[in-house]
Amino acid sequence: SQQTMRTAQRLYENGYITYMRTDSTTLSESALTAARDQARELYGDAYVPAEPRHYTRKVKNAQEAHEAIRPAGDRFRTPAQVAGELRGEEFALYELIWKRTVASQMADARGQTVTVRLGATSADGREAEFSTSGTVITFRGFMAAYEEGRDEEETAAARDDDRERRLPQMREGDGLSVLDLQPDGHATSPPARYTEPTLVRALEERGIGRPSTYASILGTIIDRGYVFKRGSALVPSWLAFATVGLLEKHFGSLVDYDFTAAMEEDLDRIAGGTENRVAWLRQVYFGGADGDPGLHELVSGFGDIDAREVNSIPIGDDIVLRVGRYGPYVQRGPDGEESSQRASVPEDLAPDELTLEKAEALLAEPSGDRDLGVNPASGLPVVAKAGRYGPYVTEVLPEDAPKNAKPRTGSLLSTMSLDTVTIDDALRLLSLPRVVGTDPSDGEEITAQNGRYGPYLKKGNDSRSLDNEEQMFDITLDQALAIYAQPKQRGRRAAAPPLKELGNDPTTGLPVVVKEGRFGAYVTDGETNATLRKADAVETVTIERAAELLAEKRAKGPAPKKRAAAKKTTAKKTAARKTIAKKTANKTAKK
Repeated sequence: SQQTMRTAQRLYENGYITYMRTDSTTLSESALTAARDQARELYGDAYVPAEPRHYTRKVKNAQEAHEAIRPAGDRFRTPAQVAGELRGEEFALYELIWKRTVASQMADARGQTVTVRLGATSADGREAEFSTSGTVITFRGFMAAYEEGRDEEETAAARDDDRERRLPQMREGDGLSVLDLQPDGHATSPPARYTEPTLVRALEERGIGRPSTYASILGTIIDRGYVFKRGSALVPSWLAFATVGLLEKHFGSLVDYDFTAAMEEDLDRIAGGTENRVAWLRQVYFGGADGDPGLHELVSGFGDIDAREVNSIPIGDDIVLRVGRYGPYVQRGPDGEESSQRASVPEDLAPDELTLEKAEALLAEPSGDRDLGVNPASGLPVVAKAGRYGPYVTEVLPEDAPKNAKPRTGSLLSTMSLDTVTIDDALRLLSLPRVVGTDPSDGEEITAQNGRYGPYLKKGNDSRSLDNEEQMFDITLDQALAIYAQPKQRGRRAAAPPLKELGNDPTTGLPVVVKEGRFGAYVTDGETNATLRKADAVETVTIERAAELLAEKRAKGPAPKKRAAAKKTTAKKTAARKTIAKKTANKTAKK
């Protein structure tokens, strides 16, 4: 949807179509004339009805401020006429808009459908009925310009069944001989997952959102991790289940499907002068006479919400799935008991795939945590864990620790292994960042730290890379001052190899790779960079998803230079103040 909206935006800005953020079905008089004239020129007078066709809106609360999306101008350009100017998605979208606009002003298709039912009685007296249908189109009408497309997943056999086919001449009572019988079983399939197009259609049918907001709605649910993509399918996450459960239980009236549509109807009445806005706002906030709670009552009960209950979803008799701060996990047994077990749930595991057997298997797997011992300085246990960004060691805080308390952690060095790390290794890592000393020239403290991109020194906001990890523990103040005395090197010392190669971008044809950057992993084709979203993982990102992110980044264009704009604004303000001061001085001198 975001890609389609960006393509439509470019067509609109370049004068190929009219305003595209509308769901109106009304065409202007000039558009009606242009569509009818073009249909007459291309297909003949018989394909154009005597009077223009007008369509009533099918969608609740359609935006009628603009006319329907159509080719721009008083005379439409055919797809063949713009083929030399438009390419790829832009041409495909223009062709679709042109076809639908012209077809909307063409005559109906005419044809005949005949259904034949054959009654049969078996040798043992059982009765059966067989049927077949045949359709013949005698006049194609609007279908000459446009025929509704079918899903790509539809099989060739299904398309063949829907084509025109003639039946032989038959009369009621004719006898038929059975030449062959083949039993063909039929099994129903579960409803397919939503894709972006089908979800937009569902929103449209319920009157939720506008054409201008569909792209942002889908972008929001993906970026916030409420859904993730498998191919084109949108798979809901456990975070989505927990969020919906919270909203339905405590804010049911606000997430009702009819809420948005009803509110927009109320706002239309306020705009039309038939509803008092102050009285309506008072009812929304304080509640109505019918007993419906208002926003004030709903939000005042935040403290009564049990977050643990909201984030708990039973999987079996004694297994519960919980959505925690660091992702979903399954747990058996109450907290605090020795028999309690926990296991993280893989991020790419769909909720409908987490069966009781799968949960049991996750709990049976080793957790990967190793108890290393106790930190004598703090008295806290130290464990080694496998984390999202690699193995690390950390202290285990007591259960009564404040919520804002953070345990000391340290990533394992490249020479260490999760299986062999010792308590002494862990204590060295937990000693970081290490204070190297103070720069006598400016009094700034210099520390040695281990970062995401390797070991480094830090003095205020000035960071310098170290050659190896052992330097963090033994570098002296004189050595650190010598490093800071050298000119700072820009960029990373060595270009890191890409994390993953995806293939060529279908738009630019350039090879696309995944790299690690300052703000996380990103995809690049060498010319455009796009950061991966929260729902994207390096291991599962595809060339299609990378191309989508890169196309979105290209559409946004380069980021504005804020500093230059700020300087320009400041200069204008300063000049204005000087002008005012000069005028005031002149007036005073005259007096």
